[in-house]
Amino acid sequence: MSTDEAGHGGTTPGGPGNSAGIHGAGRYLIQLVTPAGERISHPEFDPWVQDITDERLCSLYEDMAVVRRIDVEATALQRQGELALWPPLLGQEASQVGAGRALRDDDFVFSSYRENGVAYCRGVDLTDIIRVWRGNASAGWDPYTINMATPQIIIGAQTLHATGYAMGIQNDGADSVAVTFFGDGATSEGDLNEAMVFAASFQAPVVFFCQNNHWAISEPVRLQSHIQLADRATGFGIPSLRVDGNDVLAVMAATRVALDRARNGGGPTFIEAVTYRMGPHTTADDPTRYRDANELEDWAAKDPIDRVRSLLDRKGLLTEELQQHVKDRADAVAREMRNGCTSMPDPEPLDIFKHVYSSPNSWLDRQQDHYSRYLASFGDPAGATTQEGAR
Repeated sequence: MSTDEAGHGGTTPGGPGNSAGIHGAGRYLIQLVTPAGERISHPEFDPWVQDITDERLCSLYEDMAVVRRIDVEATALQRQGELALWPPLLGQEASQVGAGRALRDDDFVFSSYRENGVAYCRGVDLTDIIRVWRGNASAGWDPYTINMATPQIIIGAQTLHATGYAMGIQNDGADSVAVTFFGDGATSEGDLNEAMVFAASFQAPVVFFCQNNHWAISEPVRLQSHIQLADRATGFGIPSLRVDGNDVLAVMAATRVALDRARNGGGPTFIEAVTYRMGPHTTADDPTRYRDANELEDWAAKDPIDRVRSLLDRKGLLTEELQQHVKDRADAVAREMRNGCTSMPDPEPLDIFKHVYSSPNSWLDRQQDHYSRYLASFGDPAGATTQEGAR
């Protein structure tokens, strides 16, 4: 069996307070729970999740089930014409929940457009998740309310933002960490490589979290890289970890190791979470045109939610009460998001000029005036009102 399918060794011993275990490249998958739901003992990484009680394990199960329900509901909303587009995360719930729940409130997240599970863990308002995808706003939420930047559409750009923020943390003398999420496709972008140069040079407290879901739209990861993505970081002098991205406990352990290293002055860490995008790249994509159905079937057998469900069953925790509670919670979240979507007021035409600059700008004011006059020529009350206000 290849290391993509199993394997949970290949690192140097270490533990809480000791980051020696990530000084070399992560050549093997760190795994704490098998696809069959069997808990594996791992002396190096077990201590990092020793606080995950049965109750907290049930909570992680609930998180992943809710995140999947959000994803399914948003996909349905797009198919029904309520959203213009949606980037599914189906199959990547463990990577996002495991990492998201490892963060402190004062850590700052810089994500791509697919990290809706991380946003949920950060406490984002459910309506804000879909605001951009409905075309009602240029950004979904105030980044400082949840310490998470709004999703970045430009592939890899958020890694530069994270490194810059991390350097600011250094200057402030704080022990918070910047964490940036991106896909395997971003590892071929210049922005990420430049970000890693700066992060390594200045030993910035930043975690590079790569969700290797095997497909950059229609391009397979094996075409992009002939080595494991975790090994790419070695060339920049950045230690790396390679973790089973469908194992929520292993992801949490790996993220905590990287965060601890950053907080204690150890600099950046690169995590490759090996997972799989079971849905399309976006709802505008048709993966059947480039992906073998047998590959999807193989990865469906490693479903991250089924894995935790099996673990709970082995521990005698998968009661009818728990399953009903999780279903009710997921349905309630989906209902809240749907209601927020369908009742969202349309933006006013001149809202496009809001939040472009933090202070008055004559160039933008002139454009707004011209657009207001244009709208007024059609008898648009919004244009006329704005013109009166400007006078």
